[in-house]
Amino acid sequence: MENYFQSVVIEQVHPVIDAGRYPIKREEGDTVTVSADIYKDGHDVIVAFLRYRKKGAKSWTDLPMEHLSSDRWQASFTVTEVGRYEYTIMAYPDAFLSWRSDLEKKQAAGMNVVSEILEGQRMLKDAGKQAPAKDREVFDKLVAALQVSADPRVALAIFNAPELTELMDRWGDKSLATHFEPILEVKVDRVRARFAAWYEFFPRSQGKVPGECSTFKECEERLPDVKAMGFDVVYFPPIHPIGMTNRKGPNNTLTAGPNDPGSPYAIGSHEGGHKAVEPKLGTLDDFDALVQKCHEMGMEVALDFAINCSPDHPYVKEHPDWFFKRPDGTIKYAENPPKKYQDIYPLNFHCANREELWQEMKSVIEFWIQHGVRIFRVDNPHTKPVTFWEWMIGEIQNDYPDVQFLAEAFTHPKMMRVLAKAGFTQSYTYFTWRNFKWDLTEYMQELTQGPMREYFRGNLFANTPDILPTILQEGGRPAFEMRFVLAATLSSVYGIYSGFELCENAALPGKEEYLDSEKYECKVRDWNRPGNIKPLISTLNRIRKENPALHEYDNLEFYKSDNENILVYGKCSADKQNIIIVAVNLDPFQGHHSYVYIPVESFGIPLNETFQVHDLLNDERHLWKGEKNYVSLEPGKQAANVFRVRRWLKRENDFDYFSM
Repeated sequence: MENYFQSVVIEQVHPVIDAGRYPIKREEGDTVTVSADIYKDGHDVIVAFLRYRKKGAKSWTDLPMEHLSSDRWQASFTVTEVGRYEYTIMAYPDAFLSWRSDLEKKQAAGMNVVSEILEGQRMLKDAGKQAPAKDREVFDKLVAALQVSADPRVALAIFNAPELTELMDRWGDKSLATHFEPILEVKVDRVRARFAAWYEFFPRSQGKVPGECSTFKECEERLPDVKAMGFDVVYFPPIHPIGMTNRKGPNNTLTAGPNDPGSPYAIGSHEGGHKAVEPKLGTLDDFDALVQKCHEMGMEVALDFAINCSPDHPYVKEHPDWFFKRPDGTIKYAENPPKKYQDIYPLNFHCANREELWQEMKSVIEFWIQHGVRIFRVDNPHTKPVTFWEWMIGEIQNDYPDVQFLAEAFTHPKMMRVLAKAGFTQSYTYFTWRNFKWDLTEYMQELTQGPMREYFRGNLFANTPDILPTILQEGGRPAFEMRFVLAATLSSVYGIYSGFELCENAALPGKEEYLDSEKYECKVRDWNRPGNIKPLISTLNRIRKENPALHEYDNLEFYKSDNENILVYGKCSADKQNIIIVAVNLDPFQGHHSYVYIPVESFGIPLNETFQVHDLLNDERHLWKGEKNYVSLEPGKQAANVFRVRRWLKRENDFDYFSM
């Protein structure tokens, strides 16, 4: 039998993901609050500490945990650097505090406590043996004082001295301590992992000449427009050489004309593969200059990591064993029935030489990191092994902890969740198809208020090159306005695909796909054509930046309204100094009005107090009072309200004044 046992029970630790199998996620500067049920048999006084450290550090920082109620304990620490932290809990029966509590009770009852005082002296002597010379001297003085006085009251005063309590905390008997296992981890990312606005555009569609693909240099000319709209991340679909074999034509036709550029997702030609750029776009130096220009403007480039190979990719000749084969030995092209991708060969991550393949994929990411890219959007990660992603992302972030990965996985929920657990920084969501009050509320609560909040950051893309939702096809400009407000305020991180600001909604008949998709052709647009919603986009992105409540992901709260077409929700900063209330008309075809019910007392506003709501979208101000108030929204005029709550303060020798 081991001579060591854990005498204190530590259970129901929160936050923990799958019993510690995966790390929770936070951003630099965040506070991590850890709680647990901690108890033991008998009546001993328990002491508990939250222990944390940057992963790799030798020593722990110990923080005393506070006992809340019903054996629940809690403490918090702050993560200040990008990377990984570790945390755990240590708890033990404090023999000294337990003994002192019994001593106080016995003395108060008038009992003889001579034996107890001698026992206390022994505890001090034993602790002193463990202490360094400086503390040992203090212990010796206290023991000597106890031996001089025979008065129990004097002894009790000595035992209650704060300096002795502190010394015993450090050097008392902890042999019966319980250490929670396994050691838990926090993955800490940059704040941009939680708060960012993404704008996706095809580099080859930023020119001015119809029928001609644009270059990286022409993309630089587009950046001021993207910056003016308030975006933080510029996301490019694949920029690599495009294969010729089975090249797709317009609208995914099987035959391409001599001038058709093909799909950028059919990666690879005699000009290179995943570590090269399409010559029509320019050179690697041109790409580097574009990245640098983005950085100078306060934006970042996100690059698509699409693990697709055209039949012309160098890998096909150099590593044919990396691909799926038919019985006759030929390589299979990609399929997602009924869709067929004759221009793409998928890689086999379970092939016999998979270790070499995995290392090569990692080297692709490392190559683009060296060219200034720190954000990667990953195409279809759910069709590759989760184990690969956990290994690859972990390896990359060990060397480059600031690198982020967005999972484009429109698949079943459990796979989306495990990809996030395995390391993906952000994830696409089902928001694209959530259109009604009940399903938006249910889904966003699942993302931001349930267990997923600890590891899943939902990036709400309102549209993508692959998805033109029915609501945008049918609802016209009001639908674009409404969906934009939802995406930009329900989550702290969202994105749109270019053309959204122009309300482009021409679709293939009967499908949620763009007609004349620029996945298969280069486009020329008038980026300021009438009917665009760029003013709304720039205004709301400015509002997002100016209001800390909209920087947070998991502070979303839904409120009651009397109309099923009016969705009302809010976000509040931790200090309650910034309160945002959003009301959105979900019907793009007709106006709606409703009473809305806001829990103002939770903001610290009494029910009988008048307060102001300032609509940041149109600068209108209204006076509200109590929980029940009124909104009216009309498509084409006012798709939504984005209210900032301002309280009425009365200052001496001042007129009435609104703050917050």
